[in-house]
Parts: sequence; C-alpha cells; structure tokens
Amino acid sequence: MATVTHETVRTGRGSEILLLVIAVGIGIYAYVQVALNMNGVAPERITLQAGAFTVLAVVVHLLVRWKAPYADPVILPAAVALTGIGLAMIYRLDISYTELGRPSGFAPKQLVWTVIGMGAATAIVLFFTDHRVLRRYTYVSLVAGIVLLLLPMVPLLGKNINGSRIWIGVGPLTFQPGEIAKICLAVFFAGYLVDARDNLALAGPRILGLHLPRMRDLGPFLLAWGVAIVVLVAERDLGTSLLFFGFFVAMLYVATERVSWVIIGLVLFGGGATLAANFFPHVMARVEVWLHALDPEIYNRDPGGSGQVVQGLFGMASGGLTGAGWGKGLPHLVPYANSDFIWASLGEELGLTGLLAIVSIYLVLTQRGIRTGIGVRDGFGKLLCAGLSFVMAFQVFVVIGGVTRLIPLTGLTMPFMAYGGSSLLSNWIIVGLLLRISNEAREPAAVPTGPFPRVDAVLAARRASDDVAPPAAPAAPALPAAGMPEPDDNPTEVVDLR
Repeated sequence: MATVTHETVRTGRGSEILLLVIAVGIGIYAYVQVALNMNGVAPERITLQAGAFTVLAVVVHLLVRWKAPYADPVILPAAVALTGIGLAMIYRLDISYTELGRPSGFAPKQLVWTVIGMGAATAIVLFFTDHRVLRRYTYVSLVAGIVLLLLPMVPLLGKNINGSRIWIGVGPLTFQPGEIAKICLAVFFAGYLVDARDNLALAGPRILGLHLPRMRDLGPFLLAWGVAIVVLVAERDLGTSLLFFGFFVAMLYVATERVSWVIIGLVLFGGGATLAANFFPHVMARVEVWLHALDPEIYNRDPGGSGQVVQGLFGMASGGLTGAGWGKGLPHLVPYANSDFIWASLGEELGLTGLLAIVSIYLVLTQRGIRTGIGVRDGFGKLLCAGLSFVMAFQVFVVIGGVTRLIPLTGLTMPFMAYGGSSLLSNWIIVGLLLRISNEAREPAAVPTGPFPRVDAVLAARRASDDVAPPAAPAAPALPAAGMPEPDDNPTEVVDLR
C-alpha cells in the first residue's frame, strides 16, 4: 500500500480548462449562428462580447485552480455551457422582439446577472474555506428560508406577476426570494437530518411492512408540509411549493433510506393539492389546463387559458428531430418564450437531438454533485450535496414536465438558461458550494504528525525491513574438550540436540 500524497493525485484542472474551451465555444458558436441566420452578418461587437465571456470563464477557472485545486473539473464547464446556450437563445428572441416592436434587451441584462452569479460562485470558493461552518447556522437558515418564502406576501413589497405572488420589488428592481430560500432550506435540512437521522431511521412502529416514524418526529415534517401549502395557496405558486416539499422528502429518504417517508410525503402533498384544487380557483385552473389543454373553452379562456402551453407544444413538434436551426424558427410566438417557455424555444430550433444533449449536461452536473456528496467525509456535507444536486434536477424535471404537459404548468424557470436574475444567481451559488465541497472531497487526507505513525508508513517500514537480510544467528557455544571440566563461572550444561 503506497502512501497517497498531494503529488500523486491528479487535480483535474487540465481537464477542466479543456472542457471550458468546449463549453465557451458552444455558447459563442450559438451566438454567431443566431446573428448570421437572422441578420446575415456576424454580431457587431462579437470580438468584445466573445472575449468578455471567455475571459470571465478563464478567470473563474484560474481562481478555482488557486483556491480549490482539487475541485470537481466537470461542474464549472457544465454550468458555463448551459449559461452560454441560454444567453444565445435570449439574444435570438431579443432580435424578434425588436422587429415586432415588443420590449427587448433581455440578453444584456442576463449577461450582467451572469457576471454577478459567477462572481458569487467565485467568492464562495475564495472565502468559504470550510462548508461545515454552515452547520452552526442550521436553525438560522430555517428562519431565513421561511422569511424569504413568505416575503412576497408583505404588503407594498410583494408583487403579483402572471397570477403568482412570488416577487418582491423596490422601484424598477424585482427579485424572486424563493430562489435563495431553497439554498437556506437545504442548509437547514442537512443540519437537522444529520443530527436526527438515527431517530428518524430506527425509532417508530412497523406496520404492514413499513417502518413508520414516531409522532414527535413528524413535527418538522408537518411544518415543512404546512409551509408548502401556504406557499401554494397564498402565493399561488405551485412550482415553488412542489419544489420545496419534494426536495425535503428526497433529503429525508437519503438520510434515513426509509421508503415510508416518501409514501407519507406523497400522501400529504397529494391530499393538500387536492384540497387546494377544490377550494381555490387558481389551482383548479392550472389543473384544467393540464388535463384539457386542447379544449376550445380552456384554450380561449382569458386569463388562465391553455394557449401558451399548446403553442409551446406545436413549436417543439415543428422542431422535429434536428430542429429548424438557430434563428430559423418562430419561438417568439409563444408568450414568455425567454423565461418560462425557453425549453419550448430550444426544442423548436434545436430539435429533439438538441434537447437530449442539454438534458445530458444537466444529468452530468447532477451526477457530479451526488458524487461529491459520496466522496466528502462528513455527514452534513453528504446531505447538503445531495440536497443541492436534487433541487437542480427536480427543478429541471418540473419545468420540462410543465412545458410538455407531463405535470401541471408551474412558474419555475430552467436553471442557468431561462431569463431571470434571481434564478441565475441562486444556481451559480449552488455551483460555488459544490466546487468548494468537491475540493474537500477529492483532496487527499494529510499525513498526521505526532507520536502515532500512519498505518501505511508502518507497513512500508516493514516491507523495507523485509528487503534487508536478517542478521546471522549467533554461533552455538563450543562443547568442552573431552575430559576437561567446565569453567566454574559457567556451570550450565550445554546440550547439543542436533
């Protein structure tokens, strides 16, 4: 067994810079193709814009190389590739909006938020040296998360946009606090479950093959369910409610490995959603759009009709297998094509092949996050990585499921790609946390100093001693000559047994 040192482990930074070149190239290629297909010429400031995007990615890479040399080499390039594709599609829609005289200029704003988000991720890598510090703020994170979730309900601060009250606004600036709340709640869930998982996993009766929890252990679970229902009813936000409660149940399962928690969670959320659909019209409207999108009465209903969903489905259908090509489709016909329905826009111009490639990038990003959780040495880090990875994957599922009518449409946005500063910022914060934790997970353990040597060092010393010839055995003492008495100072008789 050889001793593992920092010199014998590959950091992966060479692979990261190679993947970054590919990721940046994908974004720049898409950007140029949009301009060529729609305007006939390359973008006016292509050198400046492409150079800025490249320099931004390289700067983040260099800072990661400096402060987190053992961080996972795939996480950063995957996030950069998704961000670049999203920027290109938002720019493509800006051109169509300008031609139609509709509000445009979303791509420059998204680029500013990209800089802010990547800066936040870099700050976490630079100054956040140990993720275990977050465990001290378990219940502070709970309070902060709940306050952020309920902040849009504050009079004069919350804003109702598109039928959902999930925004806060100060003057012309708007922000969606629920995006940051999911990170705070992931910290709380990880800190709470790492302490309580033994009781949650082992205590409680066993009924019909299911290990049910004790009633006192259901308190935090019921609190999470209650907050999810409040968000669903009061803020009219099915997406955040589903996301919040879903990843809490998922983290419970990861911590305890008990299927009973998943079953209880599904029953509670299903019952709550059924009651909300029967007693609150805005919830029932979403369900009717999901079930009867093609009915003329539902399609033509204003507001709350299914026209947006149906147009998105037709757009993806027209894209076929390979898509119409960058800038050659009509995604601008779908309302909110650059935010809620950017998945339908990408499907129309990139086709099923392009959508599968994008889903593959999301899968790789999620897999690397979960792999980081497996490799990190502390329970809190394992649960935090699992929660952050799942919340991204689950958000992707909810968005794609809503656009394709697999589940009711929600107000969530596609991570990294859809227009929206709060979503982009929160997902880059998640990237920063995963980079920091993955550095600690992949970094070799330091050789401890002190009076107790490492076991592998002892084994190495033993192997080294085996290579040295053993010292010669001492010669047997000579027998006294026949007829001569033994010396008085050595009265012991020597017997030769050979």
